[in-house]
Amino acid sequence: MISLILFIFILGLIVLIHEFGHFLFAKLFGVYVYEFSIGMGKRLWFKKKGDTEYSIRAVPLGGYVSLAGEEIEDDKKIPKDKKLVAKPVWQRFLIMFAGAGFNFVLALVLLFASALIFGSVSTKPIIGTVTEEYPAYKAGLREGDLILEINNVKVKSWDAAMWEIQMSEGAELEFYIKDSNGNNKTISVTPLQEENEDGTVTYKYGIGMNTKRDRGLIPSVTYAFNKTGSTFKLMGETIKSLFTGEVGVSELSGPVGIFTVVDQQKEAGIENIIYLIAFLSVNVGVINLLPFPAFDGGRILFLIIEKIKGSPVSSKVENTIHQIGFYLLLLLMLYVTCNDIFRLFK
Repeated sequence: MISLILFIFILGLIVLIHEFGHFLFAKLFGVYVYEFSIGMGKRLWFKKKGDTEYSIRAVPLGGYVSLAGEEIEDDKKIPKDKKLVAKPVWQRFLIMFAGAGFNFVLALVLLFASALIFGSVSTKPIIGTVTEEYPAYKAGLREGDLILEINNVKVKSWDAAMWEIQMSEGAELEFYIKDSNGNNKTISVTPLQEENEDGTVTYKYGIGMNTKRDRGLIPSVTYAFNKTGSTFKLMGETIKSLFTGEVGVSELSGPVGIFTVVDQQKEAGIENIIYLIAFLSVNVGVINLLPFPAFDGGRILFLIIEKIKGSPVSSKVENTIHQIGFYLLLLLMLYVTCNDIFRLFK
């Protein structure tokens, strides 16, 4: 029950912040807002304040801000200058971008607060531990080595380094490092293959990150920006790998997968929960900026097309495309959710 409550709180917070970004900028630019909703489906509670209804709906997966002039229907009761379609392109762009933007801000604030409370670890790819019985030590990697490249790919964060290691799938890796004496060198490491109790295989190199914690305002600010940035880049690499086939759609996780992670992380303490919320918030922000129909990024793409061609795309055509995109997303969500459920019983 605690895990479920925490799960609903985390998703609710991320959605609330995202939709509040849209809502705030819509109000700022004078767009009429019909409804600000957290959740989908049947309405459980609502309150009308001014022109806007604020509601909570039964399914805590998503939410929305309903704006005048966003859909095909032309509400004659709303003045033209209060409709989204009547606003300049730059204002519509900011309204569409604000949801993802607020998700990034939420991540920054949470990571900053976490660093102030618990201290911050360096996001630089500095090796903190090297286990002697594993290949990395035998090959010559040592504590304090700064990883500059892995297989000729530059890495500027520990997240980026771990991504390259994980994507290697057990292949030999070429580490280009700067050691503690300031010397640059290339070291090749072939991982040790170990079989788990369930029959799966893991590949271990025997290195760990630097876990030394710094405290103070400046280290906390630096950590928040660096960690948010590296998470953003990691999400970008994941999306790119989906298109190249390096990562399969079957490896994606939906609400069931997220619930499983929440259930695991709650035992690790509040610091891990804060990081998880920040991580998911960045993910939601990046996904919503993808130039795909039904996403904010899809709507931004139509704004760019409008700016290029000098006139807006037909609202009927645009909304039809968004509806098709929405149905495709529902199918993808169903597929991902089924995979999550199957994984629970493996």
